Amino acid sequence: MTPPTLPEALILMGREAFEAQFDAQRLDRLRSLATLGDPVWTGDLDDSGLAERLASVQVLLTGWGAPRLTASRLERMPLLQAMFHCAGTIRPHVTEEFWERGVLASNAADANAIPVAEFAFAAIVMAGKKAPFLAAAARDRRDVAVDAFGGLGNLARTIGIVGFSRIGRKVVQLVQQLEDVHCLVSDPHADPLEVAAAGAELVELDEMLPRLDVLSLHAPQLPSTHNMIGANELAALPPHATVINTARGSLIDTAALERECASGRLNAIIDVTEPEPLPAGSVLYDLPNVMVTPHIAGSLGSELHRLTDGALDELARFVRGEPLRAELSRDDLLLGA
Repeated sequence: MTPPTLPEALILMGREAFEAQFDAQRLDRLRSLATLGDPVWTGDLDDSGLAERLASVQVLLTGWGAPRLTASRLERMPLLQAMFHCAGTIRPHVTEEFWERGVLASNAADANAIPVAEFAFAAIVMAGKKAPFLAAAARDRRDVAVDAFGGLGNLARTIGIVGFSRIGRKVVQLVQQLEDVHCLVSDPHADPLEVAAAGAELVELDEMLPRLDVLSLHAPQLPSTHNMIGANELAALPPHATVINTARGSLIDTAALERECASGRLNAIIDVTEPEPLPAGSVLYDLPNVMVTPHIAGSLGSELHRLTDGALDELARFVRGEPLRAELSRDDLLLGA
């Protein structure tokens, strides 16, 4: 059997991302799947010295810090056939010209969904015990009452998931570990049978909110989802409910959340904010019933290698002439992929 012809590859991402995601082991694997010229990686497609290198590139492995693939940049890569993204969404990197050229694209969003779902599930469990809030309050006074932020416990709680995305699905599945939990999902695009099979019930957002102990957001950032959780939606939540956001800061009206949390009526665990980072004077930093983390739910540290491995798996399928498992289309981006 004749071995497949290896494509010419270039890694395109920021230096920090490259050094975190491509260790010696993964570079060796890449060399077994593709021909690597010099340079192996770059974060700057506009370097005039790259003309000859780009002219032969057939596949790109992209990631955080990669430039947008504009028409002028694509013209420098006439042989480009595929882009394997070692991260989540490719939306910031592709253009209409990219799709018109028929370049294949895939991302590692499935792999990136794993740590986000794990973080969200951990936040749900901690919210049930009010652990982050009690710990913060204890720094100021040692005699804080355990019920200062609402009732405790994870038994028979109602959890609301907004967005039955790849992350939302995983959170629904993880939540099933809690005893007698009732999980609700709100997503206009979700199939009720698929939601039920995952262990949840599909309902409208306005029906969901008054029933919740915890609201966890997993919707994409789209014009239609901007500030989807505003003053009215927050007011519909029961007292002492916890809002968890590991998706996009723009899903929540920040000023409305500040008012609700400052009043003590709601609690929050937020890993993403609008703006990001929050202004230094935001009340959310200092409230004991709010935990703010610096966008750490997604892949970091050792988890980044999972993304690289996923992209290399896709490259291996491409080399073998097999269909990609995470192939993306222009329409997928419209739905938030």
